[in-house]
Amino acid sequence: MAFSPAMTAALSGATVRQLGYWRKASRRGTLLVPEISVQPLVLYSFRDIVALRSFVYLRRSHSLQAIRKAVNSLRQLGEQQHVSTYKLVSTGDSIVLVQGDELTELAGKPGHRVIATLLEILEPFSAREGVVVPRLFNPRPNLEVDPDVRGGVPVIAGTRVPYDIVAGLVNDGMTLAQIREFYPSVSDAAVIDAADFGRYVDTFTGIRRGSAVA
Repeated sequence: MAFSPAMTAALSGATVRQLGYWRKASRRGTLLVPEISVQPLVLYSFRDIVALRSFVYLRRSHSLQAIRKAVNSLRQLGEQQHVSTYKLVSTGDSIVLVQGDELTELAGKPGHRVIATLLEILEPFSAREGVVVPRLFNPRPNLEVDPDVRGGVPVIAGTRVPYDIVAGLVNDGMTLAQIREFYPSVSDAAVIDAADFGRYVDTFTGIRRGSAVA
């Protein structure tokens, strides 16, 4: 499944503008080229989203230059797999690669205490003022993200119903009772979560929607 820049931004915490900047080549190399396509449409993979969450998390305490240097160092070390397959953590003043018990410095000077783990990257975290990146595999209590279900597009928990279909019904003015007629397996709470997540995604596209669900 391919993810649009807006959905990629919503699940990673990057802005759409940052995504555009990060896929451009620089003298230190490109930070991340979308795995699916760049032309004619920019489309990201689920692995891209995991890697981008790492960048956003690290960006809170490190410069973009340091992150670019870390990714470039990975390649120079011969690590050619997708960035999402590596655990990159912050040690205060550096970024290191964690492989089992071995730590390899990638940027700056080595620190003394690991303060970011892969688990933290998958959990909610504050990307910047006013923006909290949701839990990756459960962006809302009644929504799930599973790469093996509809390619990772958020769905109603326990079903294969995409969140955006339910959110679209809410945006069209349908009531909870009417939506239950269409999707008996979708609870009222799940409808509210789908609509709420839809509004969150819309903030990355500039769209504003109402919040009423009856």
